[in-house]
Amino acid sequence: MTGKRRTYHRPLCSWLLAAAGAATVLIGIYFIFIRPPLLPEDLRYMGTSSEGLLAATPKLVRWLELVFTVLGGYIVGAGVLLTHLALGAFAGRKPYAFLVAALGGGFTTGLMSVVNLFIDSDFKFILLAITALWLAALICYGFKTRRPSGAGQDYSSKPGRP
Repeated sequence: MTGKRRTYHRPLCSWLLAAAGAATVLIGIYFIFIRPPLLPEDLRYMGTSSEGLLAATPKLVRWLELVFTVLGGYIVGAGVLLTHLALGAFAGRKPYAFLVAALGGGFTTGLMSVVNLFIDSDFKFILLAITALWLAALICYGFKTRRPSGAGQDYSSKPGRP
C-alpha cells in the first residue's frame, strides 16, 4: 500500500439527502433540548391560553417535556439513518435505496411538514425547506439513474470489494 487514500466522489443527490438527514438531526436536538412544552402556535390551534390549559392539567408541562424528549430522540435517530443511507446505499445506487429514501423522508419530514402546514406552524417554512432538500435528492437521483453513464456504479464499496 502506498499510503494514498482513495476518495469516493458521491453524486449530488447523495449530498442533498445527507443535508436533509443532518437537518433532521438538528430538529431532533431542538426537540430534546430547546423546544418548550407549549408553543404559541399550539395554544392558537387549541384555542386556549396556557394558564387555562395548565390549570386544568397541572402535570401537562412535565408530560410534554418527556414526550418531546422521546420524540426528539426518534427524530435524531431517523436523521442519522437517513444520512447513513444517503452516503452509502443511495450514493451507491443500490436497488432499494430510492424506495427507502422516499418512504423514510415521506413519513418523517414530509408528514411533519404537512401537519405543520395544517396547523399553520411558525416553523412550516423551515420544515418545507428540509422537505425540499429531500425531494430534490429524489428528483436528482431519478435524473442520474436515467443516464446510462455511471449507472450502477457503487460509491460505497472499497476497492477490490464487490
